[in-house]
Amino acid sequence: MFKKIRVAILMFILLFVAVGEFLAQRRSTDWDDTLWVDVYLVNGDHLDSTQRYVDSIDAKEFDGVTEFFAAEAKRYGVTIEQPFRLNVVGQYRNDLPALDSHPSLLGTMWWSLEMRWLALVLDWRSDGPRPDIVAFAIYHEPADSIALDSTGLRKGLIAVTNLFASRDARGSNQVVFAHELLHTLGATDKYSLASSLPQFPDGFADPTLKPVVPQKKAELMAGRIPLDAQHAVMPESLRSVVVGRLTAEEIGWLHE
Repeated sequence: MFKKIRVAILMFILLFVAVGEFLAQRRSTDWDDTLWVDVYLVNGDHLDSTQRYVDSIDAKEFDGVTEFFAAEAKRYGVTIEQPFRLNVVGQYRNDLPALDSHPSLLGTMWWSLEMRWLALVLDWRSDGPRPDIVAFAIYHEPADSIALDSTGLRKGLIAVTNLFASRDARGSNQVVFAHELLHTLGATDKYSLASSLPQFPDGFADPTLKPVVPQKKAELMAGRIPLDAQHAVMPESLRSVVVGRLTAEEIGWLHE
């Protein structure tokens, strides 16, 4: 009985804030003001080495992301000087809600609700201004044998990014972070779910290039640089990434 009451209370509160979330989503892509992003650092594997890396992160860790978006927004004629401002709040030391590797629709919905509830609780506990987006930067010990999946939630404006705890991965970490940040604003993936290869033309940085491959840069929401029909590589930094036209349309930077 207690569990049912707790769930009912949670559902009521989330329903209460749903209208606020809807208005926030509308406001997030009008680009009249800078979007504030609170970033919480997380030790994803609870290793001492990962904790040492998390402890070394400072407020400038994601400056490359803000600079990238400022330059790309200007390229599309967005007049606001700084579309995003990222604030590294500190470390979140509790376990985040877990999502199964092959979740059901109900499991995914429940995880989404738990994440939105957590973001709400963090907002209540914070002394600072309410952020437009909440992001979790979850760090893991680097390993060639694992691939890290990340998620951006449009509902609730929450980005959950899995990153590698290595200075060598800082550039690629920023690519992943920027990718998930745009998911919260409605940008869609531009790669094939079956092959993970960028889709032509929207997943190509320059679809007019002759020959079309190899490309020199990656489209952000495709996530990889196409080399040929069967191969693509992860960009090492945001210097090798652009926001494509369809992505710009999806987030309100371009109106056709």
